[in-house]
Amino acid sequence: MSIEQQIRDYILANLFFSGDSAALASDDSFLDKGILDSTGILELIFFLEQQFQIKIQDQELIPENLDSLNKVTRFVQKKKAEG
Repeated sequence: MSIEQQIRDYILANLFFSGDSAALASDDSFLDKGILDSTGILELIFFLEQQFQIKIQDQELIPENLDSLNKVTRFVQKKKAEG
């Protein structure tokens, strides 16, 4: 299963409660679309660290890394390549 699919499945199962998986487009802003709130972002970070064995630093907690499915996927791929 791809990194993107693992992240999508986690968000749909645990954080996104609309029940409509088609409502989660890969480029949708989590914050602007109300998909995740600040608590949801923290839960996502915990999941990413556990699932992909990466450590996310405080300075990396920015929208450019964590505000859409595509951004999170690219960020995780970059972190995995680094470590």
